[in-house]
Amino acid sequence: MPRLSEVIAALDALWPPSRAEQWDAVGTVCGDPDAEVTRVLFAVDPVQDIVDEAVELGADLLVTHHPLYLRGTTTVEAGTFKGRVVHTLIKNDIALHVAHTNADTADPGVSDALAGALDLRVTGPLVPDPTDPAGRRGLGRICELDHPETLRAFAARAASRLPSTAQGIRAAGDPDALIRTVAVSGGSGDSLFEQVRAAGVDAFLTADLRHHPASEAREQSPLALVDAAHWATEWPWCEQAAAQLDAISERHGWGLRTHVSRTVTDPWTAHAPSVTSPSISGAPN
Repeated sequence: MPRLSEVIAALDALWPPSRAEQWDAVGTVCGDPDAEVTRVLFAVDPVQDIVDEAVELGADLLVTHHPLYLRGTTTVEAGTFKGRVVHTLIKNDIALHVAHTNADTADPGVSDALAGALDLRVTGPLVPDPTDPAGRRGLGRICELDHPETLRAFAARAASRLPSTAQGIRAAGDPDALIRTVAVSGGSGDSLFEQVRAAGVDAFLTADLRHHPASEAREQSPLALVDAAHWATEWPWCEQAAAQLDAISERHGWGLRTHVSRTVTDPWTAHAPSVTSPSISGAPN
């Protein structure tokens, strides 16, 4: 069985911490470098439900996309939910490792997994990494559909192929407009509208689209918008990452058992569709 330090070295080769954004908090949060690793669980969020799942599974290592302490802390007291996570991990000899923005821009990265889930053909990064001479790394991906389809059909494709969440899929634009090219970005993507417009694609699929950026984007161009839940756009990476570690394990003869959590950790749990037209309170309709 490999030691934790060996597995972490392999993960860092896939997603070098040096490629994370300066504000990010990636790498190993807890764990004994000399401990043996036999079972690894991949998930998006390092929340208590996922940690409890790792305990029940008998995992030695939990790999998540989102950091536990993004802004740092002065305490891991178990009365706080993050402190409880740390206590549970340490008590059960489970290491926690995070690959966040270093996994976003990797080749393959989070947006490659998203494109793959939607059966899109990747043609290149949306925001290329200038340090990559091959031109494959970077944030987001520009993609093509095998056959043009309407925005309505493309939104339905996303709804059927991404994990189910309370939010579902929202779309902005003419439902009958034909979509041939798409930019995708796992996670929050409304800071990328300038690059998306420059790419000249027909649609942009991402998550966490806010009112003002989305409204302004629609006013500036006919770009269609497809908004999915943040968790749903990043979950496909867990399967991709597990497959990458499986391949490394096979090459080294480690015999690791990798698992992908199916626990939905999207914070939204219910959706009630609107059924009435807007009206001003106290005013006649």
